[in-house]
Amino acid sequence: MIKEKPQAERPYEKCLEKGVKSLSDSELLAVILRSGTAGLDCVQMASEVLKRSKPPYEGLLGLYHLSLPELMEIPGIGQVKGVQLQCIAELSVRLAGMQAKERLAFCQPDTVADFYMERFRHEERESLLCVMLDTKNRFLTEKVISTGTVNASLVSSRELYLEALRQGAVNILLLHNHPSGDPTPSQDDIWVTQKIYQAGELLDIHLLDHIIIGDHCYISMRREKMI
Repeated sequence: MIKEKPQAERPYEKCLEKGVKSLSDSELLAVILRSGTAGLDCVQMASEVLKRSKPPYEGLLGLYHLSLPELMEIPGIGQVKGVQLQCIAELSVRLAGMQAKERLAFCQPDTVADFYMERFRHEERESLLCVMLDTKNRFLTEKVISTGTVNASLVSSRELYLEALRQGAVNILLLHNHPSGDPTPSQDDIWVTQKIYQAGELLDIHLLDHIIIGDHCYISMRREKMI
């Protein structure tokens, strides 16, 4: 058990003595879990959490993809500890997004993709997001237009532009993810984008780009001259 280990090997004490960077992934989780269960100390419990990760998301990255019921299958992890672990995973994603936000310029697809990458690349279903901007391309609001496969029959240009008009948007930006990790646009992606672009030109609300997010990669349809 953890109390039987030399003090220098206990995660909390090790962190105090050597700093947080000295901790392994399982030791970091062990500090959060704080206590183990019969026959399983908190470091061993943390190792069990990491082992439950599923390819291609392994180790700490896999924590974001474990549901609460899956976490609660691990001996010693009840609802409270399961929720704590999920909150840590969500916090890490948001922190990564905040770091990217400092470099965000909506007219530059590199910075936009960087900002939304952590939010989208872990998602297991496709989501189409519309970012609404003012005349100087400053953020007004964002709205999820559809969840699931993106196709022309599910995406309503009318509803999208009614919301854009309500928000006083002059420019919009579309983003969506490909859970496969490959950001190559499908034919439906192209049809949807062209349909929204054409409707926007009639309303004088301009579609700046449609960025498709993969796993650590993206495609700007504007840059690829698809719109």
